[in-house]
Parts: sequence; C-alpha cells; structure tokens
Amino acid sequence: MTIRDTVGQLLMVGFPGTELSREILDWLQECRPGGVILFSRNLVDPEQVARLTNAIQEHAPNPPLLIAIDQEGGGVSRLPQEFTTFPAASRVAACHPPDAAYEVAEVTARELRAVGINMNLAPVLDVNSNPANPIIGDRAYGTRPERVCTYGMAVIQGLVDNGIIPCGKHFPGHGDTMTDSHHVLPVVEAGRARLDAVELEPFRQAIHRGLPAIMTAHVRYPALDAEAPATLSQPILTGLLRNKLGFEGVTLTDDMEMRAILDHQSIGDASVRALQAGADMVVICHQQERQRQAVVAIERALERGELSRERLTASVARIRALKEKRLVPFQPVDPSRVAQTVGHPRHKALLEKIQNGSPVHDVE
Repeated sequence: MTIRDTVGQLLMVGFPGTELSREILDWLQECRPGGVILFSRNLVDPEQVARLTNAIQEHAPNPPLLIAIDQEGGGVSRLPQEFTTFPAASRVAACHPPDAAYEVAEVTARELRAVGINMNLAPVLDVNSNPANPIIGDRAYGTRPERVCTYGMAVIQGLVDNGIIPCGKHFPGHGDTMTDSHHVLPVVEAGRARLDAVELEPFRQAIHRGLPAIMTAHVRYPALDAEAPATLSQPILTGLLRNKLGFEGVTLTDDMEMRAILDHQSIGDASVRALQAGADMVVICHQQERQRQAVVAIERALERGELSRERLTASVARIRALKEKRLVPFQPVDPSRVAQTVGHPRHKALLEKIQNGSPVHDVE
C-alpha cells in the first residue's frame, strides 16, 4: 500500500452535485478515500441515489468504500421524500417502547441498503441534559442516560441486524452544551464524576455491546483535557475511549469544516492533530480544496515524523476490519427495483404508527 493509499483510507469526503463529474472522479482517484458522505444536495430520488452509489463504488480506487449518511430522523434526515423518514428520536422514545425504535432502525436500514448506502451516522447517544442546548434537543432519546442507553442500543441492533453500520455520536457527549459546534467551540464544564455517570454511560454500554464506529464531538471538556476539544484530544480519544472504555472500532471525527475547528487552526493542522489524538477517519464534508490540504498536511507530517507510519497503519487496519466484517463484496444495486423497498406500504404503516403514538412515558 502506497503512502497515498494509506492516507486516503483515513479520509471520508463529501462532494457537490448529484452525479460524479470528471473533476470529482479525478479527485477520488487522486485522494483514494476510505469513505464518502452524502447529503441532501447529492440526492434526488431513490433511483438516482442507487445510480450514484453504484458509480461511487465502481470508480473507487480501494473498494468497497464506506458510503455514509446522517439519517437520524426528524430534522436530521437527508433522504428524499420517497423514503420513509421517521420523527425525531425524542418523539420515538416518548411515545413508544424500545421495540419500536428497533423497528424504525430496521426500516431505515432496509431502505438505505436498497440504494447502496452502508453506514448511518446514528444513533445520537448524547444525553439531552441541558434545556438550552441549541443543537441536540429532540435528536436525543431523552434527558437521562438510562433512556438514551435503552433506545440507543435498540437502534444500533436494528441497523446492524439489517446490514447497516451504525456510528454512535458525539463522543464523549454533546448534550450539555450551550452553543452549537457548527458555529463556535462549545465547552462542557461538568466534573469528571458527572461526565462518567451521565455523558459517558450510553457510549460505555454501546461499546460493551460491540458498537463498530463512534463520531467525536468538537467540544472542550476541561475535566478531561484542559486544552483541546475531544476531536483533537489524545487524553480523550486514546486515553479514555481506547484505553479506559476499551473501544476497538473505528473513530470518525465530526465534520472538520465546522467553526469549532476552523476558527482555531487550519484544516491541515487540525487533521494531523485529530490523527495524533487517536481518530481513525477525518471527515471533511464540503470543499475539495480543504480535503486536498488535509492530504498534503498528513503526508508532510508522516515525512517529518510528526505522525508515525505505525500509528496510521493501525487506523487503516481498523477501517479494513470494519469493512471486512460489515460489508459484503460490492454488487451494484438495481435502480429499477429500489421502489420495491423504498416507501413500502409496511414501512409507511410503521411511520403512521410512530407519528400517531401518544406519550407512554412520564415526563423526565
């Protein structure tokens, strides 16, 4: 494996448009990423999504690629209207038992798989412990760790059982922030005992049950690291996540183009720091030039000895192990057949049941 193949595997990239232009195809060949992330800007209808994912895999230099999406339900849903999009996590948890959360994940997974998407950046394992939180809110399953654990584990199992890789987020917990990491760098001032009992508990349980991937938070936790946000923190990503909690899966960063990161360092420096801290995949969702800067910075860090080949080889090994365990060899999906799964009447019936449910839990 060349240095570029190694570095590329550590990247998950986004791109504009609904098809692969010559510029994007050339960049995929040059960058050689381990994964891509899709947004609403890339998606038109189920048949087009299937054609796009087929093209991505067919042109991937190192197939198969992880093809990821944020399909949480509620406000964070990227798929077009023909797909079955469920209410936000808090609604599901308030009105239905955990079995319903499993069914929601099952349907979501079947529709994702039908169009060639193999990774869902869900569930949210944050505990919505701060009513003033501007970014988590109804994306969380509850305000107590017990509720988040119960429903989060059901969703993880529903995705895994139906062939989709789940990715729990945002480690070590984004629920007690007062600001949005898309715009500024939030700080959680809670002490270590509180973090351990509340924020970390859903992640602890998910890791114990084999969660294959985790996404980091662009949030600073002075009780865990006095200086760096979690995404750039070796005490958090290596000392806590790997060594203390025993996580053996793949660690992805949240989008490195958020202001919480870019207001404080360049995309290249931040990408190197994330890998030094213990991240396995650097996610850069938008600008190709920033993706290029990250590749150059990582390769230069390798040349200077700021990143060791052994360190990156370990990340590549985890990424490969995830793909080998969770992904079957690429077989193109048939765009003409996706309508047999996407929006199936049974799926819509479950959606109606979820939407019409009355609260079954006491207010937390």
